[in-house]
Amino acid sequence: MKKVKIAIAVMNILLSYSTIVRSQTPVASANQQVEEPLIGRASKIPVNPATSVVSISPVSLSAPGRVVNLQVRITAPRTGKNLPIIILSHGHGNSNYLSSLYGYGPLVNFYAAHGFIVIQPTHLDSKTLKLNPMGPDGPLFWRSRARDIKTILDQLDVIESLVPEIKGRLDKSRIAIVGHSLGGLTAGMLLGEQNTDEKGIKVELSDKRIKTGVILSGPGNGGADLNPLAAKAGPSFYNPNFAEMKRPALIVTGDKDTSAQETIRGPQWHADPYRLSPAPKCLLTFIGAQHNLGGISGYDAAEARDENPERVALIQRLTWAYLRSQLYADDPAWSKAITALQEMPDLVKSQCK
Repeated sequence: MKKVKIAIAVMNILLSYSTIVRSQTPVASANQQVEEPLIGRASKIPVNPATSVVSISPVSLSAPGRVVNLQVRITAPRTGKNLPIIILSHGHGNSNYLSSLYGYGPLVNFYAAHGFIVIQPTHLDSKTLKLNPMGPDGPLFWRSRARDIKTILDQLDVIESLVPEIKGRLDKSRIAIVGHSLGGLTAGMLLGEQNTDEKGIKVELSDKRIKTGVILSGPGNGGADLNPLAAKAGPSFYNPNFAEMKRPALIVTGDKDTSAQETIRGPQWHADPYRLSPAPKCLLTFIGAQHNLGGISGYDAAEARDENPERVALIQRLTWAYLRSQLYADDPAWSKAITALQEMPDLVKSQCK
């Protein structure tokens, strides 16, 4: 009996301690921003308060002449009106799902939580569709990718009607594009970059509805800068002309992104969209970053050999700040971000023209 009483007493002490611990643990409400210990110094880049988001997919858009309808995902803050729009173009990676509307959660969720409506298409080169990537539309459907963005722009009213959660909440005068890797080529083309196809015909697919953009690990110049195998394969998207890419853009590269399968020039090749295009442009070079820039294409993605939550958080915040200040002339987000970066020369280098 004595042993039972002792056991009960010990149990009561433990329960009491547990209650004290729970009462001292902060509980975040839906409108409070939860601390993220993984992001390190990225927390020094100021952003507006985060809110909860809603994501709807797939949303199917009619696209005459396309092999299949265009499938998109819509991710938006649960509240707010007159929201700017980001269209995110995925890369052509080795994964089955990240290169589609299912990928890029680290960027998409952040942008939406901080006030953007994000639209993600699944381009025809995605492995989820199992189409021949060397079909009649050119290697990796590079032209179709740009046309996908135009289809989205043409059907924003349709998207609103299909997704009641965002109806009447879009600011269609403020649209940006973000693209990674091959998606960087897509973003560049919408911003004015020109290419020459297999027949030597100039391809111009820019769209002035896109006001600004971010190119993440995008391809650089062609010709003698290419790996001989890439040059022999002859994809026409290796013939870029950046001279007409006149709209403002942020180019993001990693100083360890050699992309040896494409170029003999090493990481500097990915800075060509900045180096060879007219102002206004900005360039961010992340120290130690490879092609996936720390893991922007997905949470804990195996293809991110340089996985780094702090780096991803920096990219989230810096690209958000750039787009905010480009779409809203009186928003100081970018200047504040650049000021904060001065304390992080070991993480990222910046320059603008």
